[in-house]
Amino acid sequence: MLNGKSVLLGISGGIAAYKAAELVRLLVKDGASVHVVMTANAQQFIAPLTFQALTGNPVGTDLFNLEYESQIGHIHLARAADLVILAPATANLIAKIAAGIADDYLTTILLATTVPILVCPAMNVKMYENRITQRNLASLREFNTHLLEPEVGELACKEEGAGRLIDPSVIVETARRLLTPASLEGKRILVSAGPTWEPFDPVRFISNPSSGKMGYALASVAYRRAAEVYLVAGPSSLPPPHGVHFERVTTAHEMRDVIMGHAPQMDVIVMAAAVGDYRPIAVAPQKLKKLQDEVNVTLVKNPDILGHLGASRGVSGRPILIGFAAETENLIENATAKLIQKNLDFIVANNLTQAGSGFGCDTNQVKIIDREGIVTELPPLTKEEVAGRVFDRIEALLHITEP
Repeated sequence: MLNGKSVLLGISGGIAAYKAAELVRLLVKDGASVHVVMTANAQQFIAPLTFQALTGNPVGTDLFNLEYESQIGHIHLARAADLVILAPATANLIAKIAAGIADDYLTTILLATTVPILVCPAMNVKMYENRITQRNLASLREFNTHLLEPEVGELACKEEGAGRLIDPSVIVETARRLLTPASLEGKRILVSAGPTWEPFDPVRFISNPSSGKMGYALASVAYRRAAEVYLVAGPSSLPPPHGVHFERVTTAHEMRDVIMGHAPQMDVIVMAAAVGDYRPIAVAPQKLKKLQDEVNVTLVKNPDILGHLGASRGVSGRPILIGFAAETENLIENATAKLIQKNLDFIVANNLTQAGSGFGCDTNQVKIIDREGIVTELPPLTKEEVAGRVFDRIEALLHITEP
């Protein structure tokens, strides 16, 4: 993700400066080399030593520090970074950037850098809504500076409104996108994820252990590669990935309706959801009481969403269609049969009985089978790494079929 990338984090003087410590932790965990520069006001809220300990790098605070500036350190930092993040960015800092002022270490670096700048405002709601602040933000947008709007909620001053620093996890996800080649720009991609719930009374349902992690990882990776992503997800405890069009469904019928509605506009559809094959033929209007030793429930087939998608492609070959196969036996044979029956471009197969592979895991070990019957076996990987390999294959298909 951010392995080998250098991120310069600029911290200005707002109460949200304390959140920058968590942001640094997440960036370092993601593999980034982080260098922190703090304004004088920021140092009133949190000590530079905190960030030196978290990053393992000296913290820039003084433009006239003879030791740090002996090699014109601010120019070196401006050139070495792959991305500059300003979090929190106060109204004062935003005004200085918009006016081209360079009167301290951080603002001098901002004028000297040529890499993308991600601005994350945090301030009082009235300061944020002030027409001057909004004008300054508009000026930054004109200069192709990237902005993450603040969250709405209770502020440190006890007022309510827009002004809270956006969650550090969203900042990291945006950094990943800015530092990932935009190889899927202009493409519309739909991903399905999670299980479906098929009720037989208002409080009970038939389902499976799918967590949705694989589908969510696929959506996140596609977003980072600049695609317009639509994620259709069954019930899951996972938060919606940042930057995607998200639609929550419950049953297989609901998932079918949403996906088939979007399908004609898509370039790629990746069906990673574990859709229930059957549903109860009838749903009791009230909770069934435990009055009998046995209860018989008749099941009927659910719609075959993947089959409908494959049949509707006809000879056009669009959209590109990818399926997943979770099996407990005869993995290659069963997955290959599904590939042919559903008219897929390739299928991603995994054995649920294999350790570290399947529902609820953060890892997966899969085999990719294409239309020619070629099987590519991947080593154990995180689900995001698997998603990256899947989209590498999809990009190759997009290039081959591009008109």
